[in-house]
Amino acid sequence: MQHKEGNFKGYKDFNLYYQCWLPEEKPKAVLLIAHGFAEHSGRYGNVVNHFVPKGYAVYALDHRGHGRSDGERVQVDDFSDYTKDLKTFFNIVRKENPAEKIFLIGHSMGSAISLAYTLEYQQELAGLVTSGGGIARPGETPPPRPRTSNQPLNTAFLSRDPAVIEAYVNDPLVYRGPMPQRSAMSSMRSRLPEQVPQIKLPVLIMAGNGGADGARSQVLYEYIGSEDKTLKLYEELLHEIFNEPEHPIVMADMEAWLEAHL
Repeated sequence: MQHKEGNFKGYKDFNLYYQCWLPEEKPKAVLLIAHGFAEHSGRYGNVVNHFVPKGYAVYALDHRGHGRSDGERVQVDDFSDYTKDLKTFFNIVRKENPAEKIFLIGHSMGSAISLAYTLEYQQELAGLVTSGGGIARPGETPPPRPRTSNQPLNTAFLSRDPAVIEAYVNDPLVYRGPMPQRSAMSSMRSRLPEQVPQIKLPVLIMAGNGGADGARSQVLYEYIGSEDKTLKLYEELLHEIFNEPEHPIVMADMEAWLEAHL
């Protein structure tokens, strides 16, 4: 396995960090990861360790305001800044992999970013995978996020694995401050229920049923416009299904879906 790091200029000249993990041979396909709120691209080791030995290349960026990328921590002027950055990154990944299929994998906030991105560029993608995402029903107010304006994140909703929580709390690249005013995110979450019927590419929707993710993912499954759509819900698993003790089952399910869409 080869690990590479780099930087690129995102929207408004932000300096953005990315990394990739490459198999020894030519990759069978590319997985492009959009990580969640407050975290960074380095927290997807279980995905990397499962899929790279199977012949997949894995690419991931740190969103602006996250990890090693520029920007005020977890702040964004407009939600479209994320999708503009992701488009620039996609073009880099495509240039390095001109013939391979690219699957977009979005977790949590990265799921919303990925849905918004797919609405603009689905013709460039082989498929979409969402984890811990979902939507509210059209016309409903999205549920509040698990953080208040003056409190750090309650990590109990992330995973049932104490080692995952300990690593998260002690990770210097994870944002542990109070929730900022994120009207851009709220606006996007409100618009997505009306827009996802336009998405037609193959989609795999995955979530744990141990919190609110399962119900929101069920709504996404109902409203997304894809004929080729699959919903995988996991009883008792919490938000970070890729980091739960049962993650080998989750990885195997995603692998089976990917293999069917190569």
